[in-house]
Amino acid sequence: MTVALLGVLGLVSSRFGLSAIPAYILAGILLGPNQPELFSILDPSEVTDFVAELGVIFLLFFLGLEFSIQRLLESGRHLVFGGSVDLLVSASLGLVVGVIMFGPGFAAVLVGAAIYVSSSAVTVKGLIDFRRLADEETVLVLAILVFEDLVIAFVLGFASGGGGEATGMLVLAVKVLGFIVGSLAASRWLSRPIDRLLDALPREFFLLFTIALVVGMSAVAEKLGLSEAIGALMAGVILSETSVRAEIEERFLGFRDLFAALFFFVFGLTVDIEALGSVGWLVAVAVVVSVAGKLAGGFGAGRVGGFSRRQSLNVGAALVAHGEFTIIIAQLASENEAIDPADVADLTAFAGLYVLATAIVGVVLMKESKRLGRLLFPTPARRLKPEGGTRGE
Repeated sequence: MTVALLGVLGLVSSRFGLSAIPAYILAGILLGPNQPELFSILDPSEVTDFVAELGVIFLLFFLGLEFSIQRLLESGRHLVFGGSVDLLVSASLGLVVGVIMFGPGFAAVLVGAAIYVSSSAVTVKGLIDFRRLADEETVLVLAILVFEDLVIAFVLGFASGGGGEATGMLVLAVKVLGFIVGSLAASRWLSRPIDRLLDALPREFFLLFTIALVVGMSAVAEKLGLSEAIGALMAGVILSETSVRAEIEERFLGFRDLFAALFFFVFGLTVDIEALGSVGWLVAVAVVVSVAGKLAGGFGAGRVGGFSRRQSLNVGAALVAHGEFTIIIAQLASENEAIDPADVADLTAFAGLYVLATAIVGVVLMKESKRLGRLLFPTPARRLKPEGGTRGE
């Protein structure tokens, strides 16, 4: 019944041009054990926890498959300058909200990261739905998303185990950096050997190898004291440069959609709407701040990249929506013993409500950004010369 409900919600959301992520979370909130209890039929359990873990692994594996070293190299200055402007503006504002919410500390850093990172899934879907893939500024949007993926990959390594003593954090940082660099190197230099191996394997062993790599990378990450999530993400990165990437996506797409939907639904089960009284005003502030920050950061990145004011506004609007990474950060934080349980509850409620708001606002802004651009930055009128010609602007 749950899967059927999520399927209906996905279809309805798609019909209205919205992301299904907020719908899945809202369904979890309404059907979960917390307030309101009118529709409560499900409780979190070991089964739902297992489903959520599978959802994170498959979701991040597929996000890793979309990452490409070639795309990273081709992004060039857009990646460096555009990504840096976005990081400086959005992460700084997010950290301010985090400090207001929890005071200086690791929980504030996680809030800053959750507010900083845009939703790759919602943004790319919007670019496709609104026929923006061919727009000149889309290359900048994709470059910024790649930059954010690199930053958040680093954050994911800390999310479930960071916040301890300075020495331990330094060791953890070295492990995360080494794990990411090693995975990127494998993606760059081992793609051809992996291609030859996968081509030589029967199809059933091809699938088993893919699963084994995902599970193995997650296990290695956990052994290093990192999050399993970063292991799944880097497994996708390693396979992103292989010739069989498209076949992997085709064969595992159904698993990703199913378990990702269940992951967001299960996360919604943990969100207590009663927390709205304590974090509601912070959610409102965060939404206003992050929308303004993404619009300003995207606009600044666009101008630095040589785009027009209208195109730069389109960039900012495309980055407003938040989704999968924000929820994953909150989910991993719930496993971190260094964070107070009360703070975890507030962070979970904050993330769920924040994604509900920004995903909707972001899609609407992306849809209407060109119209807003014409209103905010009208084309100067041309005056006719006496002989019927025009004067330049």
